[in-house]
This record gives sequence, C-alpha cells and structure tokens, in this order.
Amino acid sequence: MSQVIYDRPPGLDDGALPPRQRTRLVEIVIPVYNEQLVLADSVDRLHTYLAESLPYPFRITIADNASTDETWAVALDLSERYPHVDAVHLDQKGRGRALRTVWEASDAEVVAYMDVDLSTGLDAFLPLIAPLMSGHSDLAIGSRLARGAAVVRGPKREFISRTYNLMLRSAMAARFSDAQCGFKAGRTEIIKALLPQVQDQAWFFDTELLLLAERSGLRIHEVPVDWVDDPDSRVDIVQTALEDLRGMWRVGRQALRGGVKAPVQARVLAAQLPQGMRNQLPSFAVIGVASTLAYLLLYWVLRAVCPAYLANTLALALTAIANTAANRRYTFGVRGSTSALRHQVEGGVAFLIGLALTNGALAVLHAAAPATSHAVELATLIAANAMATLVRFLLMRAWVFNPRRTGQPERP
Repeated sequence: MSQVIYDRPPGLDDGALPPRQRTRLVEIVIPVYNEQLVLADSVDRLHTYLAESLPYPFRITIADNASTDETWAVALDLSERYPHVDAVHLDQKGRGRALRTVWEASDAEVVAYMDVDLSTGLDAFLPLIAPLMSGHSDLAIGSRLARGAAVVRGPKREFISRTYNLMLRSAMAARFSDAQCGFKAGRTEIIKALLPQVQDQAWFFDTELLLLAERSGLRIHEVPVDWVDDPDSRVDIVQTALEDLRGMWRVGRQALRGGVKAPVQARVLAAQLPQGMRNQLPSFAVIGVASTLAYLLLYWVLRAVCPAYLANTLALALTAIANTAANRRYTFGVRGSTSALRHQVEGGVAFLIGLALTNGALAVLHAAAPATSHAVELATLIAANAMATLVRFLLMRAWVFNPRRTGQPERP
C-alpha cells in the first residue's frame, strides 16, 4: 500500500472557492520522478499560462512518485509559493499510480495531466479541455500523429511511436491515433468510473484507460499538438515497450473473456458494432498478439542461420498456418474438417500480402542502411506485420469466413 502525503497550503481549502466556480475547477497533474532540475521552471511557466489564458479556476498538483533527489522539497516550495499549487508524495514509483491517486481524490470537474518537461505546446490546453467542459466529449488527448500536429523529435522515437500506435489500431482495433502523448484530460466523473477497471500502474496506464473508454462507447476528442522531444528523457524504451506488449496481451485476454465495462450514459448504448464483430475483434486481437510474438521469436532464431528474407518467409509461413486455424476455430466459430484445406489456401492470400509487406519493408531498410542490426530489422517487421494484420482480419471477415460461404451464422 503506497503512502500518500498531501501538502495543501492555507488558502486552498475547499471553502476558498465559491461553489459556482468550484464546479468548473480544472485540475492539472504533473507526475514527477527525480525532476529537481526542471520542476520549478515548468510549474512557473504552466502557472503563468493558466493564470493568463484559462477562463476556469485551476489547480496544479505535483505528484511526486518516490523521487530520490530533492524533487519533493522543490514541490513543497512551489506549493507554498503559489496558492493554486498542491504537492502529493507517494512512496512507490509509477506514473499510472500517481495519476490514479490524485484523480480519485479530485473534486474538479475536469482532470488532466501533462509531462513535466512541457514538451507539448500549452496553447493546445484550452482546445483540449473545452469539449469536456461543454459536455461534448468524455476524454480528450493530445495527438502528435493527427493532421495539423507539428513534431520535432529523432527518427528512433518517431518510428517507435508510430509502430506502437499502428499495433494498437490493427491488433486492438483502437480508433485514437496517439496513446502515448503526455497530454490528456477527462471529465472527472468519467475518469472515476473507469479507474477501478484499469490495472496498470505505470506507462501502459494511458493506453488501458483509452481502450476501456472506447469499449464503453465513450467519446474521445483528439487535438493536434506542437511537440518538441525532450533530449533529457530517461524513459527506458526497451523496458517500456515490453511492458506495453504485456499490457496489450492482458487487455486482449480480458476482452476475450468478456472484458470489463465502465458505467456510461444511455446515449452510447445504441451504438453497435456490425453483427458478430463485437465478439470477433477481441478474439482476433489475442490470436494476433500471440502470432506476432511467435513470428518475431521464430525470425530471431532463424535469422542466426538464414538470410533475412528467408528467415522472414519461413517464420511468417509457419505462424500464418497456425493463425488461420486459430481464427477459424475461435474467432469465426467454424468447426470440423469440412473446407479446412480451402480456408488455409484462401488464408494464404493474407500470408502473401504479409510477405510482400514485410519483405518490402526489409528491402527498403537494407537499401537505406545496409549494415543495420537484427534488432532494427525486428522493429521494421513489427510495423509491417501490424499493417498485414489489419488486412488479414478484413480478408477473413469479408471473404474467407464470410457466413454466406461457410454456412455458419455470425455469433450474436
């Protein structure tokens, strides 16, 4: 159980704000870990911007999750200096844990968070929360991948971000464009309804919250942002990527078992997926993640003894056969041996498309960087395979396992 210490200076007690204003309060959380060098400057900039530009009462809450430097002392000093700044200390790490702690206790109408480096341009904050204050949307996210966004960052982070979000859209059927941008907000009543169902306490927290919101039929507003990469970022990219993959696998399994749903307004209940797809997507997502992991493992093993193109072809062929058989049985409910061979042959079309996409991606990579490492090859194949996964689902649903061809009714 994490210990939580609040520091709320005099003058910011609940009675300090008139009741009419208090219902419109916006609380902005800044989760921090060992940020003593940049915290004061960032809070100064944010407080100045909000005081001059935000037409609503606001509170900035610094959530220090187990810093080992002087971050907590800086946070306390800021809370004493500004009447609209709070400081919260947790004795366990985890960005998701810090956000959960503050949001669960919030009395604001809208809660938000942003990264301490303020990489996202603050001019996007009012467009972010405006549809939440009006009740038009339930959650809002800044997007570095939406049309109109202006992003400055290195090619490595750009590639990783686009690959991750492409996997979410293809394997998890996500409709939002950028799960990882540290610039999000939500109506507090909605956030509090979702939080009990969100398990992650670290970096996957954002993604899990958004996936749950989409499954619950909630409206997510996207704002294109100006974003400049922080060169001093200390995020462990490899560890974070592995945790994100594990999170996707866990959420996919939950969805396959029936998943969880947060309470939503009656207006969303009439919105339905096409017949059968509600049951098909979670199953396809779980099988897709398992197939992708098996494919990457096979490629890594075969690459040690084969050229890249041969290793890719063999790994893709073996996993494609298993993928078609699993989706035939579990996603589309086709049982028995009748037409099983035909389904494998037709599923081979998806295999050929995937082969063209992945080998084509390798060709482009090797042309641009002939001496590239196996790890970079794997990252490239993840992106290409994500696109092939989307094509595979559409082919299987519309053609290979179409109920009019299989004689199997779609699951209600």
